[in-house]
Amino acid sequence: MNFTRWSARLPGTQRRAAARSDHPVTQDRRGDGSVPAARAEQLTDDAPPVPAVDALPVREVLDRVPALVALLHGPDHRIAYVNDAYVSAFGVRPLGEPARAALPELEGLGLLPLLDQVLRSSKSRTVKSRRTPDGRSYTFTCTPVDTPDGEGAPDGRGGGVLVFATDVTDHAEAAERLRASERRQRETAVTLQRSLLPQELEEPDDLRVAATYHPGGTEAAVGGDWYDVITLGGGRTALVIGDVMGRGVRAAAVMGQLRTAVRAYARLDLPPHEVLQLLDGLAMEIDANQIATCVYAIHDPNEGRLVYASAGHLPILVRDESGTVLRADEPTGPPLGTGGWMHASGSVPLGPGSTAVLYTDGLVERRNEDLDEGIAALERALAGATGTPQVVCDRLVRSAGVTADHDDDVAVLVLQHPARTGPDNELFRNAALELLGGVEATPRARAFASGVLTSWRFPRELHDLGVLAASELVANSLQHGTPPMRLRLRRTDRRLIIEVTDGDDHLPRRRRAEPGDEAGRGIAIVATIATGWGSRRTPGGGKAVWCEFALPGGSV
Repeated sequence: MNFTRWSARLPGTQRRAAARSDHPVTQDRRGDGSVPAARAEQLTDDAPPVPAVDALPVREVLDRVPALVALLHGPDHRIAYVNDAYVSAFGVRPLGEPARAALPELEGLGLLPLLDQVLRSSKSRTVKSRRTPDGRSYTFTCTPVDTPDGEGAPDGRGGGVLVFATDVTDHAEAAERLRASERRQRETAVTLQRSLLPQELEEPDDLRVAATYHPGGTEAAVGGDWYDVITLGGGRTALVIGDVMGRGVRAAAVMGQLRTAVRAYARLDLPPHEVLQLLDGLAMEIDANQIATCVYAIHDPNEGRLVYASAGHLPILVRDESGTVLRADEPTGPPLGTGGWMHASGSVPLGPGSTAVLYTDGLVERRNEDLDEGIAALERALAGATGTPQVVCDRLVRSAGVTADHDDDVAVLVLQHPARTGPDNELFRNAALELLGGVEATPRARAFASGVLTSWRFPRELHDLGVLAASELVANSLQHGTPPMRLRLRRTDRRLIIEVTDGDDHLPRRRRAEPGDEAGRGIAIVATIATGWGSRRTPGGGKAVWCEFALPGGSV
């Protein structure tokens, strides 16, 4: 193979020769700081001449370079030359044979189509970090070269491709180790995030709930999305979802503290806006530079409504039994951690057959799209989503196009108030009695409770305990409360709930009665015989005191 003729056609050779002929470098110009050309030239009177690049033997240079070099010519890419490094890597290759038969390594790496492309376009192409069967990784650069027709190529066909491969195994292995480390860090981060979320959702008697969480992006930073379901007692359920701004361990730590605080404040059975008021102050204490959005809602089956308060969060969506979707977007206050705002509560109907969705912005927010468009798309998806809460949850996530490489965390909480009919409906019953006060109120309450519990066919022991609890709660309300008063009995498939409301907002507390005290034992008796008890203030003034009993065979 005549490498002198091939080298004359290598890219850049003609340009350098033309540049030297058009712009000869003189001794004066070299003295001005110009970089001397790479050719035989006397730098000083005593220095030996430096050989020019054009004078170097091409084959000797290619044989010595550590990179893999192969010279192919013609449309079938016949082998014109392979250097020693190529032979060491892949073995001896017969000259003159087509690459498809003689260079199986190029075919295995998918480079033969690239050779055709380079030959047709006369443009160089590079493919990075291709792994060979022996485990080494190379970056291949394929460069077109020309040769005079009939010279250096059989059958008078000119043109060829110079294949130059650099061993990048160390870099590839380092990159793989880095990717593996990032995957481990992300797995650790996601594990941390999920450990801060509820491992199992509490199961309210009257609601069916499901939730899902999808971590965003591929980096190790965790997000601050969270959700929770909290049974408050007395048949009421609190639902919360929130999003701490930012990513990283700090956001996750703030999220964990806020979620824990929500559960603690929920036990106080406060209205939603008061819970957010407490969270706002706590968020400022945790980190004055960190803000979070949150919506806190309470479902009371006796009211058939969802009472909520929002701190800068996206609106709750509710689909009724007919399929109409309602957006609960008012009232909405600023995010937690801003301070100086009095939050307010609103309500939205949630009757039997309704479905409500609480979600974070990752589900509806997209680059170059208005947020309202994302919410409207979610409304349309919810209108056609039927099935169990988990099915609805999955359908909403799919309709939003959330994938494994989604760029933001997504949390979705779906709750349904089932429309019960037939035998199931018999397991959920209500009965109420208005009490006007007076000495006859307690006997009336006992008689009412006894009749209702008998009609519900409760066991004798549970019947007697229920009558006793109703009597004590009514007596306590008569002594410490004010009219109007109401006794409500409610049964679900898992518990019996007894509740007394009156017009006084002073909450009772359990205390130890001394032997000589004539009062103070009612709440202590109720707390002893019941599975649980509690009290709360009611909207518009007044209070409700309740207790509940687990039904035999029921799962509480």
